[in-house]
Amino acid sequence: MIRRRSADDTNISFLDVICCGFGAIVLLLVIVQTHSPEVIEEADTNERESIRALQEQLFALRGEINILNRDLNAKHEQLGIEDELVAILKDELEVSEMRLKALDQENTAAAGPRGELQAALQSLTEEMRRLYSNYQNDTNYIGGIPVDSEYIIFVIDTSGSMFTYSWPRMIDELISILDIYPRVEGLQIMNDMGQYMFTSFRGQWIPDSPDRRDIIISQLRNWHPFSNSSPVEGIQAAIRTFYESDQKMSIYVLGDDYTGRSLEAVLDTVYNLNRQANSGEPMVRIHAIGFPLMIAVGEADAAARFAALMRELAQQNMGSFVGLNDYR
Repeated sequence: MIRRRSADDTNISFLDVICCGFGAIVLLLVIVQTHSPEVIEEADTNERESIRALQEQLFALRGEINILNRDLNAKHEQLGIEDELVAILKDELEVSEMRLKALDQENTAAAGPRGELQAALQSLTEEMRRLYSNYQNDTNYIGGIPVDSEYIIFVIDTSGSMFTYSWPRMIDELISILDIYPRVEGLQIMNDMGQYMFTSFRGQWIPDSPDRRDIIISQLRNWHPFSNSSPVEGIQAAIRTFYESDQKMSIYVLGDDYTGRSLEAVLDTVYNLNRQANSGEPMVRIHAIGFPLMIAVGEADAAARFAALMRELAQQNMGSFVGLNDYR
């Protein structure tokens, strides 16, 4: 008789546990894997493009900030110069008030026994002025340029050719012109487009003083507004804005070429603008200084057009034209 062995319950339970464990693992994988790999990759690509676009916007904003900072620094420098001018004006006003007060005191003291002597001195002074003015009419020329004006306007060509090559020489010539006028009633600096170098003095005269002349030269070294190489606009703006019948005024044009089409049109325009109604005489003297840069770079026609225009313009308006032999 063969005895059969009974099945082992322990082995069967172990297999059940193993199967359940694998089933649980498969179920966890099914639950966790909710998105396909392709979708994840697409989301990463969109994020990278968004980051790249934000970086480009950041770089653009940084560039705009740099430009705005440069403009702000330039405004601060301009404001500083104008503040210096205001301070100088205040100092001169105080000095003038003190002198006026001192003159009033002297006049009061002279009202006694010295009254007749003071009147005689005043009469003699008027006579001397009359004789000196008659004498000066024939001798008030320096280097062929009349220097009888009390108000001066510089109309400067600020084109690229002038600023790049002739600017130091132009500043030297401007200083030389100022030196032959030790003292004037008013100054003004404009470019050939009629733009003011000092916007705070737009439409009004800059009072003259040694300190203010130094500030003008300092500011002029870096002044470079747009120019079309035609002095017509600047001359017209100067005459229309500043001419007064009781003021002796001169305009100095400094440039190297003329890009306009017609010389005759410029001469006619200035002639009609700069004539007194009664006598037909010029209201304002117009002088000019030519810089021969265009001759040096092989564009002699442009230099010749400027010289011809300025020579005729100066002759018609009681001025002088000076052509330099070197632009440096």
